[in-house]
Amino acid sequence: MNYTLPLAAPVVTVSELNRRVRALLENQFEMLWVAGELSGVKKAPSGHWYFCLKDASAQIDCAMYRSRAQFLDFRPEDGQQVEVRARVTLYEARGAYQLTIEEIRKAGRGALYEAFEKLKAKLDAEGLFEPARKKPLPAFPRAIGIVTSPAAAALRDVLATLARRARMVPVILYPAQVQGEGAGAQVARAIAVANARAECDVLIVCRGGGSLEDLWAFNEEVVARAIAASRLPVVSGVGHETDFSIADFVADLRAPTPTAAAAAASPDREGLCGKVAALRRRLSRHIARLLENGAQRLDHAARRLLTPAERLARDRERLAQHARRLRIAAGANRSLHRAALAALAPRLARSLGTALRERTRHLAALRTALSHLDPTQVLARGYSLVRDADGALRKTSSGLASGDALDITFSVGGATATVREPR
Repeated sequence: MNYTLPLAAPVVTVSELNRRVRALLENQFEMLWVAGELSGVKKAPSGHWYFCLKDASAQIDCAMYRSRAQFLDFRPEDGQQVEVRARVTLYEARGAYQLTIEEIRKAGRGALYEAFEKLKAKLDAEGLFEPARKKPLPAFPRAIGIVTSPAAAALRDVLATLARRARMVPVILYPAQVQGEGAGAQVARAIAVANARAECDVLIVCRGGGSLEDLWAFNEEVVARAIAASRLPVVSGVGHETDFSIADFVADLRAPTPTAAAAAASPDREGLCGKVAALRRRLSRHIARLLENGAQRLDHAARRLLTPAERLARDRERLAQHARRLRIAAGANRSLHRAALAALAPRLARSLGTALRERTRHLAALRTALSHLDPTQVLARGYSLVRDADGALRKTSSGLASGDALDITFSVGGATATVREPR
């Protein structure tokens, strides 16, 4: 009998199997968030972190490489409840299924991020982040206000920076709790107090770095509203350069650190002194040039300056020259005048004769016109002038009464009359 042997299944190595399983896992699962408790947390000398993530029923090994671990904002420790963003994979060398961690946050932080984004979108829609509403910082504030905790390390950094840059500017602290329950309300109240007192020209709102929970007071709406309502320009300096808070977006200027906030709010004394020194040098050079130019002009004028005897001799010479010119001009003028008079004499005689005849005719016409107005000519024709006792000419009998005296002037002589009966 003939027997047909079954085809043998292909044989794979362990390494090939692990590669296939790894590819299967990584292709099957996208990046996902996993919640659990940290256990067996270790940091290797290479900077990588290794730990287990477990819950009540299971656990899984996890690895977070240094390239991602450098962005942690807290130190992972056993027993912490966390949420990790990870890729499901297989560590081929041991055939161990594990998570490769991209990001870790404390449990519940997802809700904080959601609240952060929700408030940010709300305030942005209201226009609280608009550049147009940002107030400029004063170049030379009379006083600088600080809203932070008196025990905060950030306060020491700010004060040290202000002392170095502008120790001549007074600093006023408005104390407030910057972390924990009620911190947001205290920060908002401190901002309001600073505005009410109006003791400073610019306000620094700051605290040092920390986790999202540590900085949460500066993500509260009450703080954002207080900053938006502030008449004083507000500089926010919350956390580290990579930290962003709602207060940063509302503030008139966001500084990456409290130290940077102090630098932004204060004039640079050393820089100003350097500018003043440079201006002083420029002014000195300019004055030196003016003095040199003035000295040169003075020397030139001195060379042109004459002694009284030299000036008198010069003036005497000029006077002699003018006298010679006058004599020459006078002789020429006399000759010209004689010739001109000889030419003008006939014309003058004709003009005078014509003018005399015109004047004679005009006088005759005036005499005739005047004779018509001569009152004696009127009296010669039989008229007379009658005056009352006051000497006023009487043109009518109106107003005369019996017995009134009248003076009558004739062409020759006159008479006095008495009114017997006025008509």
